[in-house]
Amino acid sequence: MEQESIVYGSIRDWPAADLDECRRRRAANRRALGKLPQGEGWPFIGREMFSFCTDEGLYQTQVIHFGASYRAVEYEWSLWVRRFEALLDELYWTSAVVHLETELNGSHTFRWETESGSHSPRQHDVRMRCAWERDGGVLG
Repeated sequence: MEQESIVYGSIRDWPAADLDECRRRRAANRRALGKLPQGEGWPFIGREMFSFCTDEGLYQTQVIHFGASYRAVEYEWSLWVRRFEALLDELYWTSAVVHLETELNGSHTFRWETESGSHSPRQHDVRMRCAWERDGGVLG
């Protein structure tokens, strides 16, 4: 059987006192996710892997959650990360976390945070920090 990798995590927007601003950001995030490829071979990042609550199911912060199963995605992880960061560039968010669970290399956690505390679409001047943590695997 082929090696399986599981990728899951969340992207968080920031709360705001202005309800209309929150709704505008949430709608923009929904549109950006709606532009992702769907059912196309192996796009790494596809529309069907993302989900979020409607406005009625939220308290203050929009949380976009995602997950997918891959065949040994760790061998093409840099491409997956580039596609994920391209998606982040299109969203309103303040933090993102990605968990990568592999059969041979254990589990890794990657985190993106904005220096300014918030990111708006196509705001290229924001620097992101990415760190990873590793738990042991079969070889670990």
